[in-house]
Amino acid sequence: MKQFIVDAFTSTPFRGNPAAVCVPDQWPDDALMQHIAAENNLSETAFTVPEKDGWRLRWFTPGGEIDFCGHATMGTAYTLFRFYTPQAQSIRFYTRAGTLTVRRRGERIEMDFPAYTPRPIPVTPEMCNAIGAPVVEAYLDRDLLLVLQSEDAVRTLHPDQQKLLELDGLLTAVTAAGRECDCVSRVFAPKLLIAEDPVTGSTHCMIAPLWAQKLGKTELTACQASKRGGTLFCRVNGQRVCISGCATLFAQAELNV
Repeated sequence: MKQFIVDAFTSTPFRGNPAAVCVPDQWPDDALMQHIAAENNLSETAFTVPEKDGWRLRWFTPGGEIDFCGHATMGTAYTLFRFYTPQAQSIRFYTRAGTLTVRRRGERIEMDFPAYTPRPIPVTPEMCNAIGAPVVEAYLDRDLLLVLQSEDAVRTLHPDQQKLLELDGLLTAVTAAGRECDCVSRVFAPKLLIAEDPVTGSTHCMIAPLWAQKLGKTELTACQASKRGGTLFCRVNGQRVCISGCATLFAQAELNV
């Protein structure tokens, strides 16, 4: 089985978010895919198999399969554009989150995703204690999104991973207005055995619509302020969010399984 490691949301190796992309001839057993994801120990390992007019795509974290992942979708599209469908300008993925279309946009890869529909929820002491900072607003969909007072508050966080496990939502994201970009964020995922996700495309389907509404604009530049860091270019169009960025190949291998 071919496997590629792609750094997403960056044009420079060792930044952005690394995703493993496996391209088997046919679907492996779920248990094997989970073992591979655990062995890779990256935030996501994607598996993709061609169908008659597109590709079926699944994503596994070290802690289990998830329904939606942005950076591993970008990594998979980059891999297919470069090695499997070099003439294609777009790819259609069939996923648990529905049909996702990914297109070439010059040096960038643009992904068309469904927007989340987060509902505002009360800020609780448990939220503030878990992340170790005051929370201004809180929203919940698949993930929990906490708005903080400033970019500095986002960048200097040292959350309590055990207390994060007790909060609602699959992932816990924090965000604030940015100084040199429209918004900054960080994302934590101890429920998936990931302390901090370096750059998270899926959660920006919550973050981008929120800041589009707050700032009164539909196109935003978002920065994820993890140690690796990454930049996401977002366009909000009703119930859809287009997220684009660069990607770069780190490694390719043949798995002996």
